[in-house]
Amino acid sequence: MLKKALLGAVALIALVGHAQAEDLKEFRIGIMGGENEADRLRNYQCLVDQLPAAIGVEKVSLFPAADYDGVIQGLLGGTLDYAELGASGYAKIYLAKADAVEPILTTVQTDGATGYHSIMVARKDSGITKLEDLKGKKLGFADPDSTSGYLVPLVTLPESIGAPVKEYFGETGFGGGHENLVLEVLKGTFDAGTTFGSGVGEFKDGYTSGNLRKMVDKGILDMNDLVELWRSPLIPNGPIVVRTSLNDDMKAKFKQFMMDLPKTDAACFSAIQGGDFSGFTEVNSDFYKPIIDARKATIGG
Repeated sequence: MLKKALLGAVALIALVGHAQAEDLKEFRIGIMGGENEADRLRNYQCLVDQLPAAIGVEKVSLFPAADYDGVIQGLLGGTLDYAELGASGYAKIYLAKADAVEPILTTVQTDGATGYHSIMVARKDSGITKLEDLKGKKLGFADPDSTSGYLVPLVTLPESIGAPVKEYFGETGFGGGHENLVLEVLKGTFDAGTTFGSGVGEFKDGYTSGNLRKMVDKGILDMNDLVELWRSPLIPNGPIVVRTSLNDDMKAKFKQFMMDLPKTDAACFSAIQGGDFSGFTEVNSDFYKPIIDARKATIGG
């Protein structure tokens, strides 16, 4: 996993000389890890097909990283033009180089909320039904740069369990992304794990959006095999970011294309976002200040 992440980062960094050209011919999309690569490429293919005409480039290329940090480093290095991040991933970029990217849009849930939840799940047949049952057991996180899969549980779980995470659980570890984390919980590698979902709609469906919903839709998860143990406070939906040094005309065209996408191609919009959302709304860095502050205080840059 580490080797794949390093190779992905190297491949992204190798593009740096080309990404800074003023007359951009190729628009580069970074896709975060945490889900099967073939699925990620398929979900984003509609942008490869439609964006060239919409924003005036000759080619759109996809760069699926092995983990969250692969895309983060690509954005910091200027080798990517657009990516969809979690709030903690954006905070990492902001704390390292505040002007590297601009958050321009975020998704709106079907109930109008601009947030989602960290959701802790365990195997239904494990006998674990509440947080108290996890004392001294093994908890899995998704990714060190995940908002819902690590940062928010690290910050907010202690209030629910009455102790720091490291003191309450016998062991913690990372599952290598949200999808794999849930699979590892089902295998018994972890007694419970933190992933994400809208919290809107039915648990049996994996809610209306999020990792659980994507796994259900792909046929690799039956929610009847899981039980929900804990849900975080509302987390700001992650941002769509663009490279700050991208020319203003292209930024404007890209932003308009994305704003229109829920109406012009609902299937493409749903595929990229992983579930049901009502659309996008505009955001800037101020929207993520609580997450930036939380990351700075607990994890650092």
